[in-house]
Amino acid sequence: MKKNNKTYHLGGDITLNRIGYGAMRITGKGIWGMPIDKENAINVLKKAVELGVNFIDTADSYGPFVSEELIAEALHPYQKGLVIATKGGLERPGPDQWTPNGDPQYLQTALEGSLKRLKLESIDLYQLHRIDGKIPFEDQMNFLKNAHEQGLIKHIGLSEVGVEDIQKAMNYFPVASVQNMYSYGNRKWENVLSFTEEHNIAFIPWYPLDAGNPAGEEKLKQIAQKHNSTVHQVALNWLLNHASNILLIPGTANLNHLEENMGVLKIELSDEDIAFLG
Repeated sequence: MKKNNKTYHLGGDITLNRIGYGAMRITGKGIWGMPIDKENAINVLKKAVELGVNFIDTADSYGPFVSEELIAEALHPYQKGLVIATKGGLERPGPDQWTPNGDPQYLQTALEGSLKRLKLESIDLYQLHRIDGKIPFEDQMNFLKNAHEQGLIKHIGLSEVGVEDIQKAMNYFPVASVQNMYSYGNRKWENVLSFTEEHNIAFIPWYPLDAGNPAGEEKLKQIAQKHNSTVHQVALNWLLNHASNILLIPGTANLNHLEENMGVLKIELSDEDIAFLG
C-alpha cells in the first residue's frame, strides 16, 4: 500500500515537507573546506527553499563548519517554518576523515558552535552524529537530555544506530529521528525503519540513491521509462512510498539536480509499480 503522504510531523509538533535538502555536498572536495564556487552553493540553498524545502540537514563536521556558515549566510533570517537540523559528535582530522567524539565537553563546544554559526538560540532537531564507543553511553545521552532541558535543543535524533541503541536512548529522552544509511538497494536497517515507524520516529535515510544491485537497477530503469523520469527520481519516490515516516534529504551542489530531486513528488507510482519494485 502506498504511503506517499506529502508531510510528516516531527516530534508531533513540527510539520515538514518530506523532501528536504542535505547540505553536505555544498562544501569542498572530501567534505573539507569551502566549495570551489561559493556563489553557486548560496544559490542552491536559496533555490531549495524557493522550491518548497522546509527541512535542511547539516552538521558541524561538514567542512568542518562550512555548511552551517553557508546556510546562515544564504538563508538567515530564516523564513517561518524552515527547520535547520544539525549534528555533532564527529571530528575531522582531514578530508574524508571522520572520528567520533562523544565526550560531553566536546559535544558542548560543538553545540555552542552550531548555535553561533547558524545564528539560532535553539536548534529544532539536533542529532548525535555517532555514538562514541569510547565514552560511557549514559554520558552522551545525559548531555543531550540536559541540552534539551536548557532549551538549546527542541528535538533529539540519533545516527547509524540499531534498535537496541534507540530503546536505550528512549530511557533518557524522546527520540525524534534516526538517520541511517538506507536505500532501495541497501536495506540493512529495515528493522530500524520498522521500529521507528511503529514509534512515530522520523527515519532519515542518508545515501538514499544507492541502487546497490544490478537486478534492482534494471527494475528502477523500467519504472523510470514508464513514468518518463530518472532512475534517481524513482528510487527516491520508492522511499516515500515504502514508509510513512521517511524524510528525504538528497544532497547536491547542482541546481539542475536539485530541481530533479524536487520533481520526485510529481511521480505517481501505482500499487503495481511498487509491487514490481518489491
